[in-house]
Amino acid sequence: METIFGPVPSRRLGRSIGVNNVPPKHCTYACVYCQLGKALSMQTKRSIFYPPAELAASAQQRINEIRKKGETIDYVTIVPDGEPTLDAQLGTLISLLQESGIPVAVISNGSLLGSPDVRKDLLKADWVSVKVDAVSDAVWHKIDRPRRDIDHRKMLDGISQFAQDFRRKRESILTTETMLVEGLNTADADLEAIGRFVGALAPQTAYLAVPTRPPAEVWVEPASEESLARGYGIFSQYLSSVEHLTGYEGNQFSASGDARQDILSITAVHPMRSDAVEELLKKDGSTFAAVEELLENDLLTKSTYGGHAYYVRRFRKSK
Repeated sequence: METIFGPVPSRRLGRSIGVNNVPPKHCTYACVYCQLGKALSMQTKRSIFYPPAELAASAQQRINEIRKKGETIDYVTIVPDGEPTLDAQLGTLISLLQESGIPVAVISNGSLLGSPDVRKDLLKADWVSVKVDAVSDAVWHKIDRPRRDIDHRKMLDGISQFAQDFRRKRESILTTETMLVEGLNTADADLEAIGRFVGALAPQTAYLAVPTRPPAEVWVEPASEESLARGYGIFSQYLSSVEHLTGYEGNQFSASGDARQDILSITAVHPMRSDAVEELLKKDGSTFAAVEELLENDLLTKSTYGGHAYYVRRFRKSK
């Protein structure tokens, strides 16, 4: 499993080197909209997965390669195909990655922030995104489908405590993300409750997102324009900065010269639209035959969403 990928274009972080610090789809949630498909292993107990020193060394090697090309890197982002705080050595990893001189971001679903040790580790990051899809326990179970041993109230209190502590750090940036799925968390009462809770966290920006890549469940529908507008209006009552995350990130993926490995590395965490794949192939000096080989070997799968074709890394071969 490739642990370092990118840089990839991010709607919030510019050009980001990704660090995959947990095995494929090990998560605390089985979100209905997950772009990576259904979770392979749901857990809440933190574990040691990969040696932090090896991850940091691989990231530094990739950073050096990109810098030699004269390309920029805005963040090193811990954003695995699962929940990053499941890594029991997350704090050590963040500290080692910061030695590169590039700020470290962590994108978390916030489910383990009820634990002091998780908050302590995450406080070391420079930029943190915490997901808040629901305040209502019933809606939370419908959209995020958490493991049964997660205490929702304890989790929300932990997120509040983390936000308070994180804001005390100089030059730290806290953001939130709320994924809006039509009919699940788009009622006015739900938007009001989420907006009020997120407002109390005082993030730099609260992002309202919709699924932009193929979701785990085919019935999932992104919030309508009307729901997005209502969500924006409601959130803006409690927050000074609210933004939508509804656009495509672009095709500014970096190439290493190995088209096959580049595609597998990126699509393991970041499904790629067909036009982005074509541009990457050109940069790698390769042809579409590389994609066809991955499809034939069942290492890659193709799906359609929103009128666009996407390529996603397979973690299990189809029978």
